[in-house]
Amino acid sequence: MKKFVLKRFLQMFLVWILVSIFSFSIIYFAPGDPLYIYMTPGATGHKMTDEEMGRMRESLGLNGNVVEQYVSWAEKLVHGNLGISINNKQPVLDQILEKLPCTVGLMGSSLLLSLLIAIPLGLIAGTHKNKLVDNIISGLTYLGISVPAFWLGIVLIILFSMKLGLLPSSGMRTIGVNSAWDVIKHGILPAVVLGLNNMAVFVRYIRSNTITQMEEEYVQTAISKGISNRGIMYGQVLKNCMLPIITVVGSRFGTLVTGSFIIESVFAWPGLGTLGMSAINNRDYPMIMGITMFSCTILLLGNFLADILYGFADPRIKQGKEQVDG
Repeated sequence: MKKFVLKRFLQMFLVWILVSIFSFSIIYFAPGDPLYIYMTPGATGHKMTDEEMGRMRESLGLNGNVVEQYVSWAEKLVHGNLGISINNKQPVLDQILEKLPCTVGLMGSSLLLSLLIAIPLGLIAGTHKNKLVDNIISGLTYLGISVPAFWLGIVLIILFSMKLGLLPSSGMRTIGVNSAWDVIKHGILPAVVLGLNNMAVFVRYIRSNTITQMEEEYVQTAISKGISNRGIMYGQVLKNCMLPIITVVGSRFGTLVTGSFIIESVFAWPGLGTLGMSAINNRDYPMIMGITMFSCTILLLGNFLADILYGFADPRIKQGKEQVDG
């Protein structure tokens, strides 16, 4: 198991290095000199001097050849220095950490909502293979996979906010209101839209695994012993169906991270997605690079954790690794 964990960690580290190279190329290959953005007069009419420009170029790691620039930037990155935002001259890491709880809360709630709905639907569809209820659930999952998130978000805003007036259309809080219920109401629509695609994917996986498990001998043995269908499904089949879902959940972290950029923009949710879109519009290269690396780190850690949990949950992985090592 130790070698399995070490192998996964080395793979994660290699991918992280490759993403860091890609992230660095954003600023290196960008048209023009990104530092010129600092040369425009600010609100006070002050223009940066050559000495200030030199210090800024040094802080951004823009001196030397491409290898030297990358190494300089990577050293600061490892120590948690993501640079200074071009837009507001504030540390990038501080702004990311400020917005992170909003995005994590949205991602976590959408993931939990997806699993709570997908598990029973997947089990029902799997135990009623090719019947009416299975066809209906399958049709809904195909719809959930196909519908564009931004379009669905706009439709839900029109329906539940403008027409019915049941839920807020944007933001995270109502001005002058400081309550948990107010935050929950603001988060319902973005969480539903963000979690819809994942929910559809989870239903398909659980349905497929349920069908496979229902054909196993232990299910037939349980039936012959007179165990109820509910007891078989939730006592034995569900456990075996959920093992692959652990890995799937880890792999779907990417859709949560990238989807948050779109969903947070549609619903004006004050998270990393909104911060990232603002950075792109303002050509704030340090912020773009910082969010790219931060999002990549979250995704890699999610996949790594999913692999480890799957290894502990399924003894066959550990046994298989030990046999190979032997």
